Amino acid sequence: MGVTGPIRVVVAKPGLDGHDRGAKVIARALRDAGMEVIYTGLHQTPEQIVDTAIQEDADAIGLSILSGAHNTLFVKVLELLKERDAEDIKVFGGGIIPDADIAPLKEKGVAEIFTPGATTAAIVEWVNANVRVAA
Repeated sequence: MGVTGPIRVVVAKPGLDGHDRGAKVIARALRDAGMEVIYTGLHQTPEQIVDTAIQEDADAIGLSILSGAHNTLFVKVLELLKERDAEDIKVFGGGIIPDADIAPLKEKGVAEIFTPGATTAAIVEWVNANVRVAA
């Protein structure tokens, strides 16, 4: 049976990065596009993010990282989703992520990475096209 209703996205700021303007802009753009958005706020642990996504029955997690800890934090979120049998929750992210790190993150299971300059329209379009798509 297919899932109905709006796409549900948890937007999260993992780690010690204290800059959340971009995350808030993305959260609002997704909301304005008709999605249900749960913004977790600053300084979330991967465990808190995964707990929230499962409790909120989220379809996706959008991570925003500017601190350089993307290789550790993205992977930890993916590992926790696997441990909790919640790998159907897609993980995408953005922030200051070097081009050299994008392919390895995707190989580990991050569905998409958006770097500075990505438009909100492009992110909304990607979420609409890729979240809840049958495997």
